[in-house]
Amino acid sequence: MPHLLVSKSGDVLHVTIDRPAKRNALSRAVLDEIRLAFAVQAKDETIKAAVLTGSGDKCFAAGGDLNELESVRDPTEAKAFSIEAKAALQAVRDFPAPVIARVGGDALGGGAELALACDLRAMASHARLGFLQAKLAVTTGWGGGYDLIRRVGSSTALKLLGGAEVISAEDAKALGLADSVADDADTAVDALLAPMLKQSTHVLRGFKSIARVHDAQLRNSVDAAETQAFVKAWVHPDHWEASAKALRKKD
Repeated sequence: MPHLLVSKSGDVLHVTIDRPAKRNALSRAVLDEIRLAFAVQAKDETIKAAVLTGSGDKCFAAGGDLNELESVRDPTEAKAFSIEAKAALQAVRDFPAPVIARVGGDALGGGAELALACDLRAMASHARLGFLQAKLAVTTGWGGGYDLIRRVGSSTALKLLGGAEVISAEDAKALGLADSVADDADTAVDALLAPMLKQSTHVLRGFKSIARVHDAQLRNSVDAAETQAFVKAWVHPDHWEASAKALRKKD
């Protein structure tokens, strides 16, 4: 997997997006590698927990790779992309052991959706969380809209999504979006991981299975609506105008 570092330390799986020069942007290849990594490692019944992170301390993961996605122009292609990305994040949600997002830097756009696909989030104090999709004139399309609403309620979710707000780690914790905050991300992870590792593997996996069933029953009713909204927004001229502006800023 050219874009991921996958290793196991004791009972813990570590998955790292290794594209620091690209702010760990989530290209289609990266998303597919995430899907494959979690699907393959799900077969290892000795894993108690997994930690997903991005290389470096500046960005956990930026959103989709805009340069690559410039070619995704018609509704059929946009729907296919949304379904591919949903499958990647769903592999994280469906992993049989708890998954912790180690947010050592900003999680923005699709990166925020990826962080919320994890069961828990451990954030460095300097890291930020932002659903910036509206700035590109699109909606969430990878299941993140539902994840956000489920955690903070519809009113707060609409405020964060509609305002394209970027919030601090402490504000994320106050809203229930971060479960641990420390000066460095590793310390924040350890605060969540240490108590878990004292428990039996089958117990942790049992709790995760209960959470998965509860989530699936609710998610299925809104998944299609999110995909439809994403496709409609993606192919709208407003999106391409906003995307072009964003690419010019990067250049």
